[in-house]
Amino acid sequence: GSHPQLEDTAPRIVEHPTDLLVSRGEPATLSCKAEGRPAPAVEWYKDGERVETDREDPRSHRTLLPGGSLFFLRILHGRRGKPDEGVYVCVARNYLGEATSRNASLEVAGE
Repeated sequence: GSHPQLEDTAPRIVEHPTDLLVSRGEPATLSCKAEGRPAPAVEWYKDGERVETDREDPRSHRTLLPGGSLFFLRILHGRRGKPDEGVYVCVARNYLGEATSRNASLEVAGE
């Protein structure tokens, strides 16, 4: 029988990200913490698109912290675009399923 181990549990989000208002060029952290067994893999999405971190692109200014939070070295924001502004959601997955956090909007303060 291929029953899952009783100890294994589907992911659940135990710390949700909250809305952020940050100044351009400042660091910021969107919190996310997920529990589950096996430990869930966390991914972030912004406006429905997967967020690339320095795991995919070593030059990225965004880092996925060990606990699952998303850290911005500095918020990028230019006249031509607002690459960091948007609505973020954190998704935790393991073989038993996935859990999605609440939406958190990141806004860049005044220009």
